Parts: sequence; structure tokens; C-alpha cells
Amino acid sequence: MTCKVLVVEDEIFVAAEIENVVAELGHDPVGIAADSASALALADGAEVALVDLNLLDGPTGGELGRVLAEDHGITVLYMTANPSQLGDGVPGTLGVLPKPVSDFELKQAVNFAVSHHQAESGNPPLRLKLFTRDNLN
Repeated sequence: MTCKVLVVEDEIFVAAEIENVVAELGHDPVGIAADSASALALADGAEVALVDLNLLDGPTGGELGRVLAEDHGITVLYMTANPSQLGDGVPGTLGVLPKPVSDFELKQAVNFAVSHHQAESGNPPLRLKLFTRDNLN
């Protein structure tokens, strides 16, 4: 089953590659957001969001992920070079995958997030740090 996926990433080449992988897997990319305002404008069309922490408007990705998860019901998976900034996790979000990420690992992460959103079981990438059950929806 296809899923609508939002890419929240300020580096356009990285974002375009993520969007291509999402489409290659048969999912519907709803857009690329480089900052919080753009992400929130696209949120109603998304089911899953892949979120970087440091965006054009600063280190806003952590709080943005919480808002997307709690207020919009989106399954949020962080992808960042700075996973330690998330501590033990963000309420309502799935986990964090440290960058850089290979295409294989990215495909695994997208499939895992989609499976989780659709309440199915899936296998996370090895480097994906899942947040505790208390933090999940």
C-alpha cells in the first residue's frame, strides 16, 4: 500500500535523493520542506515524514517532528548527522537514523516508517535508534 511521505531537509540535493528513493519504493512524495513553515504547510497531505534537525530556520526539526506527530498524526522518523541532539527521543516520534545514510539503509528506513504507520511489523535499519514505547503514538 502506498503512503504519502514528506521530506523535511534543507539541503536540496539530499532532499531530492530522498524524494527519489521514496518514489522508487512506490510511495507518493508530498514535497520537500526546507524549514518548519513549509513543512507545516505540507503536513495535511502527509502520513510519514523524514525530518532533519537543522533546517533553514535553525535547529527546529526536533520540535517540528513533535508537532507533526502529535498535532497531525504523522509518523515521524528523524534523519540527522546530530542524533545526540534528540536525547532519549521526542514524544510521539519513531526514532532517529544517523546520517550519512546509504540508499539501502534509506529504503529500509522508509519501509519501516511506512510499516509502522500502517500498523504492520517491519525491520528497522541496524543503525536506527528507536525511541522508547513511552515516546511512540
